[in-house]
Amino acid sequence: MSASNKNRVVGTSVPRKEGVEKLRGTARYIDDIRHEGMWHGATVRSAVPHAHIRSVAFDSKINWSEFTVVSAADIPGQNQIQMIVADQPCLADRLVNHCEEAILLIAHPDKHKAREAVNAVHVEYDLLPPVFTIEESEKQQTVIWGSDNCFKSFLLEKGNVDAVWDKAAHIIEGEYRTGAQEHLYIENNGVIAEYSAKDGITVWGSLQCPFYVHKSLLAVFNLPPERVRVIQTETGGAFGGKEDYPSVLASHAALLAMKSGHTVKMVYDRIEDLAATTKRHPSRVRHRTALDENGKLLAMDIDIATDGGAYSTLSSTVLSRATLHSPGPYVCPNVRVLSHAWATNNVPYGAFRGFGAPQTVFAVERHMEEIAATIRMDPIELRRKNFIHQGDTTATEQLMREPVLLDKLLDRALAESDFYNKRALFARDNAHRPVKRGIGIAAFYHGSGFTGSGERYLNSLAGIDVTAEGKVRVLVSSTEFGQGTNTVLTQVAAETLGLDYLNVTMAPPDTNIVPNSGPTVASRTAMVIGRIVERSCLQLIAMLREQAGLGEDFSCDEFFAACERLRSTHGEVVSLCRYEAPPGIFWDDQKYRGEAYPAFAWSVQVAQVAVDTVTYSAEVEEFWSVQEAGRVIHPVLAGGQIEGGIAQGIGYALYEKVILQNGRMANNQMTNYIMPTAEDVPPIHIFWEELPFEHGGFGAKGIGELPHDGPAPAILNAIRNATGVNFNSTPLLPEDLFVKLSVQRKVEEPANA
Repeated sequence: MSASNKNRVVGTSVPRKEGVEKLRGTARYIDDIRHEGMWHGATVRSAVPHAHIRSVAFDSKINWSEFTVVSAADIPGQNQIQMIVADQPCLADRLVNHCEEAILLIAHPDKHKAREAVNAVHVEYDLLPPVFTIEESEKQQTVIWGSDNCFKSFLLEKGNVDAVWDKAAHIIEGEYRTGAQEHLYIENNGVIAEYSAKDGITVWGSLQCPFYVHKSLLAVFNLPPERVRVIQTETGGAFGGKEDYPSVLASHAALLAMKSGHTVKMVYDRIEDLAATTKRHPSRVRHRTALDENGKLLAMDIDIATDGGAYSTLSSTVLSRATLHSPGPYVCPNVRVLSHAWATNNVPYGAFRGFGAPQTVFAVERHMEEIAATIRMDPIELRRKNFIHQGDTTATEQLMREPVLLDKLLDRALAESDFYNKRALFARDNAHRPVKRGIGIAAFYHGSGFTGSGERYLNSLAGIDVTAEGKVRVLVSSTEFGQGTNTVLTQVAAETLGLDYLNVTMAPPDTNIVPNSGPTVASRTAMVIGRIVERSCLQLIAMLREQAGLGEDFSCDEFFAACERLRSTHGEVVSLCRYEAPPGIFWDDQKYRGEAYPAFAWSVQVAQVAVDTVTYSAEVEEFWSVQEAGRVIHPVLAGGQIEGGIAQGIGYALYEKVILQNGRMANNQMTNYIMPTAEDVPPIHIFWEELPFEHGGFGAKGIGELPHDGPAPAILNAIRNATGVNFNSTPLLPEDLFVKLSVQRKVEEPANA
C-alpha cells in the first residue's frame, strides 16, 4: 500500500462516524447526562428593555436557604463575556439593556423548584428610554451604546462612484429589508458545570466553539488556562446559534456550581431559548446603481444598516461579511459600500448561517431584478452581461485567480429548471387563473473561511496522533453538530494516510485533549481545517519514513508497526501543523482592501412558486440549485447541507417572523413562530460542478452557508414574475401579499416580462 490512491474514501458517501450511536439512541446529549448530586440552574431575567435596577426582593413564601442565588457581586473575575468587544455583562449589574437580560441565577436540587423560585424574585426598575429600530438608533437622540450607538462601520471604495452619475444611461434605486430569524436547532442550549478549588472549572455543553467558551470562563473566573476545561457533548444542531451564547450559559452554570458546591445543569426550554438567545441580524440595504445604455454596470452605491441588538457580540464581523457580499457576483468599476451595525435595546443578534451574506445577497439579487424590469432587459441576460470572471477584480480589488464558472452554473440551472419554457407557459396561463405561477433566479457567491485576516489571526493548530490501540485520531477543536465534521475530517485523514476509513477516529472535542483549531464557523472546516489535517498526515508519513523505516509502499500493518517504532523512541506519535495562508492571499485591515477570502463558492438557484390570489398565500413548488464548491468530499452530506440551507432559506423568505413587542419576543413558541415543515419544502434538485481548490482539504471549499444565501431573492423574484408586483422585504407573509396585491397599484411593467 502507498499513501496515495488505494483507499478512495474522499468523494464517496461513507457511513457517518457518529451515525450508529444516533440511530441506536445511545448518543448522549446534554440533557441525557446526570451527575451524582447534580443541581439545576435557572435565570431571573429582565422584564423591561432599558432600565436601572432599583431593587431586588425575594418573596417570603420561598425557603431561600434551600437555594443558591448568584448575582454580579459573586463574579470573581471580569463581569464580561469575551467576544470581539467585551461589552456584554455576564450578569446585569444595576443596568439592564434588553428584555431577558440575566440579572440573577438560582440553583436547587429540584429543577422545578428552581424555576418556581425565579417567579418569586421581584425586580423593580427605573425605566430609561429604549431604542428599538435602526432608524431610532441612527438618529442618536437616545444614546445607548458608546458615543453614537454604532457598534461598527465600514467604508469600501473602488474607483470613483460620484464621477459616474452624470453620464449614466440609467440610475436605479431600491431599498430592501430583511427580518430577524431564529435558528431553531433541535436541541436547545444547555450545559453542565463542575467546580473545585483544586482543579477549577469543567463544562460540558451543546456548543460549536469550545475555545470561545474557554476564553470567557478564563475572564469571568480569573483562572489560568489549565484550570478551565470545556468539552462538547453531542450537539443537536447549531446554525451559528451556539457560537456565541454558550459562553454566557457556561459562565452562568459555572458560577452556580462554584457557589453551591454542586455540579449544576442548565438547559433552556424552547420558550426561554427563543426569547433570550441571539438571532439573525435584521437589515436595511439601499442600492443606487448606474448602468450604461447596454445594461453594463457603471457604479454601485450601497448603504447597509443592521440592527445589532443591545450588545456587540459578533455584529462587527457579521457586518463585514455583509459588506463584502453586497455587490454580488458582478464586476463593476466603481463601487462604494457604507455599512453600519447599530445598537438597539432588542435582545442581542448574533451569528447565523450565512453570517450577514443572506441579507445583502437578498438586496442585490432583488435589485438586479428591478433594474432589469426598469430598463426592460431580460434579468438573466442582465446578470450574464455583468458576471465576474477569472481575471476581474472584486470591489476590494481582489483578483479572481481561479476560474469562475458562473456562466456554466447559470446555463445548467436554466436547462435543468426548463426556465424559459416555464416562464412563457406561466405568462400565458396566469391571466386567467387565481393561482399564479412564477419562476425566479438568484446568482451569488459565498466567501469560504474567515473574512480578511481572520485566519492569520486565528493561527489554527490541528493534526493527528496514533493511539497505542492502533487508531489514528484527528485532533481538532472543530465540532460535529449534524453537518458532518467527524466524517469529512476522518475521510481526509484516511485518504491521505492510505488507510481504511475505519482506522481513523475523532479525538473528543475537549480543550484538554485537542489543540485550538479555531471555531466551527464560516464554512471553514473542510477547506481550512481539512487542509491542515491533510498536511499533518503527509508530515507523519514523512516522519515515519525518515525515523521509523516506513517504506515507500506500505500495508496497514506496516504503517502501525512504524508508528510503534516511532513511539518507542519519541514516547508519542503525533503530527500537528498550523494554518498556512495560500500564496498571494493578503488582506489589509487598515485599508479594508485585498483578498477578502482565499476562495469563493458559487451558486445559481431557481425557484418556482405559486401565489394564490384568493388566500394570498405563496408556496415554493420546486427548487433547483447548481453550485461549485470545490471538491465534494462526501456527496450525501454535501447534498444534505444544500437541502437544509434551502429549507432554512424558504423559512426566511416566506414564514419566519420574529414579532417584538416593547423589545420582547411575543411569539417565542413553535406554535406561533412559524417555520417550514416537511410539507412546505418542495422537491429540491441539486447539481454540482466540481472545481477543486488547490489549497483546501482535498480541494474542498466551504459548503455549509452557501445554500442559505439564495432562496429568499430567488423566491421573491419568482413571486414578482408571477404577480408583476415587487416585494422587497422578508419574510413575505400572506398579510404582506394582501396589502400590496389588493391595495397598491401594480408596477407598470407586465408580469413575466
